[in-house]
Amino acid sequence: MDFKDFLNQTFLGNSYYDYMIALIILISGVTLIYLFKKIILRKLKSWSEKTATTIDDLLVRAIEKSILPLLFYGIFYIAVNTLTLSKDFFSVFNIITSVVITFFVVRIIVSAVNYSLKTYLTKYEDNERRERQLKGIKGLLNLLIWSIALVFLLDNLGVKISAVIAGLGIGGIAVALAAQAVLGDLFSYFVIFFDRPFEIGDFIIVGDKLGVVEHIGIKTTRIRALGGEQLVFSNTDLTNSRVHNYKKMERRRVVFKLGVVYQTPSEKIKMIPEIVKQIIEKQNDADFDRGHFAAYGDFSLNFEFVYHITGADYNKYMDIHQAINLAIYEAFEKEGIEFAYPTQKLFVSKTNEANEAA
Repeated sequence: MDFKDFLNQTFLGNSYYDYMIALIILISGVTLIYLFKKIILRKLKSWSEKTATTIDDLLVRAIEKSILPLLFYGIFYIAVNTLTLSKDFFSVFNIITSVVITFFVVRIIVSAVNYSLKTYLTKYEDNERRERQLKGIKGLLNLLIWSIALVFLLDNLGVKISAVIAGLGIGGIAVALAAQAVLGDLFSYFVIFFDRPFEIGDFIIVGDKLGVVEHIGIKTTRIRALGGEQLVFSNTDLTNSRVHNYKKMERRRVVFKLGVVYQTPSEKIKMIPEIVKQIIEKQNDADFDRGHFAAYGDFSLNFEFVYHITGADYNKYMDIHQAINLAIYEAFEKEGIEFAYPTQKLFVSKTNEANEAA
């Protein structure tokens, strides 16, 4: 028997020549992909490491982790399809092919989503804290992506998914109604994460409650109050409230008033705005805005002053304001200017006194 006759012999419905062609296709394809990985992909990886951007690193990883395995499987798929095999085998083989393609495509999508979120994080200084927050979002997004992929896969495999979706839809409505508060907090968490009205470490005031943000969770946000106790807010409450974020404040506007007695001479009255102005201007990080004799009070002549402090540090503000108050007290004491305080004067009529004596 010559070699030609040997190749024409059949085994499991295919000649040895057919098996040889399939094997040649498989070996040639694997060899080409291997050469691409060793030569071209290695150069691409070396080039991406030298660039400042990270998108090229993502593309190289996607090629290495997902596209190359798909190419290997594609060569195997082409080689197998050159053979004549049973319908049952191809049915199972096509199911495996759908699963493999879905798996690697979803991996690419998940990598792209995670890269986008990571790129979003690099815009901000406190990446570590925000990355801890991001873990919950990554898990939810990955679960959503894989769930959608599973639905499409089952639909492509011929499973009547519409009935399942309808059942899940009815159940989902019931669950949503029962857990609408939880879902509301979850969506509010996304709002807080992406809109960033406040972050961990910020000093905020919500209504009559104030403190430093310690933790931002999927359901609740925890704030450490000035008294030391922990305040727990639902995320929905925070997104529906007016939040005062003092960490975002670049300049603090300070308004304060002084009152002096009516017996103060007019010359001293005219001196007061200039005295206070000079005191404020001597303070570091304090900018004088205005100072005026504002009003005649019930028992005092009232002055109003405005200045600004650079920064949001409350201790710094109190230190500067204390220094200003002490300096004003010393200056008024030196000039003989008397601070006003609530007083009452009682006037007695002499006529009434005479009538009572008679």
